[in-house]
Amino acid sequence: MNLLPKTREEFAQTDYWNEFFKKRGEKAFEWYGEYLELCDQIHKYIKPVDKILMLGCGNSKLSMDMYDTGFREITNIDISPVAVKKMLDLNAKSRPDMKFLQMDATAMTFPDESFSVALDKGTLDALFADDAPQTRLVVENYFKEILRTMRNGGRYVGISLLQEHILTFLLEFLPKHNCMLRIVHCLGVEQANKEKNADDALTLPVFVIVATKFKSLPMPILEFGFGNDKMQRFATTSELNSAVSSVQKAALVCNGLARSNIAGHNEVIMDLHRPSEQTPRYTIHILDKPPARGLGKYAAFIVPQGREVEWLFATPVGRKKLQDSANFQRLAVVTLHRDQVYSTLDEVKVELADSIKNLSPAGLSEQIPYLSLGSDVGKRETLICGFSKISGDFRIEEVEANGKTLRRLIFLSNQFVVQSEALVKTVKIKGKKERKKIDFGYLACQHHLYMSVGVQLATTLQNPKKDVEKDVLVIGLGGGGLCSFLHSALPNARITAVEIDPIMLEVAEQYFELKQDQRFHVVIDDGLQFVERCCNEDIHFDAVLFDVDSKDLSLGMSCPPQSFLANKILQHIKEIIGPKGLFMLNLVCRDESLRAEALDNLHKVFPAVCSYKLDEDINEIIYCANDEKYKTVEQWKKSMGTAGRGLNSAVKETKLASDDALEVAEFLSELKI
Repeated sequence: MNLLPKTREEFAQTDYWNEFFKKRGEKAFEWYGEYLELCDQIHKYIKPVDKILMLGCGNSKLSMDMYDTGFREITNIDISPVAVKKMLDLNAKSRPDMKFLQMDATAMTFPDESFSVALDKGTLDALFADDAPQTRLVVENYFKEILRTMRNGGRYVGISLLQEHILTFLLEFLPKHNCMLRIVHCLGVEQANKEKNADDALTLPVFVIVATKFKSLPMPILEFGFGNDKMQRFATTSELNSAVSSVQKAALVCNGLARSNIAGHNEVIMDLHRPSEQTPRYTIHILDKPPARGLGKYAAFIVPQGREVEWLFATPVGRKKLQDSANFQRLAVVTLHRDQVYSTLDEVKVELADSIKNLSPAGLSEQIPYLSLGSDVGKRETLICGFSKISGDFRIEEVEANGKTLRRLIFLSNQFVVQSEALVKTVKIKGKKERKKIDFGYLACQHHLYMSVGVQLATTLQNPKKDVEKDVLVIGLGGGGLCSFLHSALPNARITAVEIDPIMLEVAEQYFELKQDQRFHVVIDDGLQFVERCCNEDIHFDAVLFDVDSKDLSLGMSCPPQSFLANKILQHIKEIIGPKGLFMLNLVCRDESLRAEALDNLHKVFPAVCSYKLDEDINEIIYCANDEKYKTVEQWKKSMGTAGRGLNSAVKETKLASDDALEVAEFLSELKI
């Protein structure tokens, strides 16, 4: 099965065409293939009984090879008397029934409907060398003559590189003149060209144009075929244009990768689709590093299903680290998509083989190694497909990773980011069947651990009375992992979670075992309105946490939404936490100016602000207090150190974990004001 490549890269297509023809000169038209490479398409659309008109035969052997395989009624025309005489002399004895005539294809003298097939190998491209008005007029006359001399039900079969202006013309002209239009990517010719020109990375895809003449067509019939796969039918010419263009763009990107090293530049990203499918089956990230001794030339790394969301595979920095450990100059990182079925790793390799080869550097002779994390493609099971009016389509999935079963909530609007994740354990109960259980001691999001340290500080050190329950407000529930951890680890914490999306509460309760009780309840409300109401009603909390994401992915700050950092809201939080409380927010910001603005807003409201930046993630936890004693980083470190050690003790006492949850010394070393 063939995979249709679609690239996200931009390029100067016109410049590339110019370079192609300049480099090849008159030999450019050898690129269109010979009978051996074209025979599949020829025999599909032309029958031995057809009366065939060969347009612009030149010195091509195509009609001779066809004659020798049983196509006897072939009339060749060419405007050059020299070419016609040469072909007559060459074929007079061996192919006596084949005709060669000197004739202008734009002004033919044949009677109407003389032929059932008009065959064109490169003649259209030669006539249509530019898009000047005079050239277009010549090409219009060319096709009018072809249609005049063709019977109803007859076919124009053209071999072309389909430059942009040629494709645009065909899409305008042929449907208007009652022709069904089919365009097929001729993979056989392309592969043969690559083998013949192994040291030449400057290549172009070849297409077969099949235009079938009808008396009338009530609506356009437009189709595209990728190799020998099933035809894909389109409703509009723009869709057919896009299908052809995507193949051409991908070819140009592959050519660029063959000719140059992209070290120091952005990754090249390519999606691979099954023909007729809009969703990708694979996505490939191609990255290079400068040549160096000891590096392998090229390898492909297949990411097992469900692992594509991990930092090592989901981020450019992570993929660079993967390349460093793999020790290859070029690495193609392949991710597998949800809603696709994959059998074995070996079958995936076979399916990818041609595409991976097309991305290799020029002159590569050795076999391309395939790397992965194991011997299979991984396991991904979809538990539910759902829809939220606020967040759109989502999935609950279970994946196998490092010998663990992980349950994940994924929003398809940002499907390479895990919204919530839980560790699933299998529990054996005597006399009963095994059942799955969520491990509340597992914090998938590292930033939740550092927020929990802040909660420990706010509910113990700041208010040391052990028997008094401390109030914690969490804005943003998601799958409820943070709330379930706090509820289990800190018995004196009374938690209120605010979630704007009622569907998320259902998801948390049904798939992540969230349980409400006298110490934990969920309010379905807008977080900002809830904060304002608490302030107006003089309701206080010992700790307030903002763990909410922005739905606008175009912004440089994805957590929290900018409205959550408005001065009015921060003033409300200042009142709610009182003199001894603590405010924490998860800041995810790629734009340094937005980050600086966010921190400035916090400093204007809170006397004491401290931050911890996570190593591999872009998450940053900001701690804010009204207590003046936290104006120095030394005091923050002293209190956070005690809180961190207290949290480690708490998770052990509550049997959430047997080991420390937090590396206290490492955490304290990175705390900054």
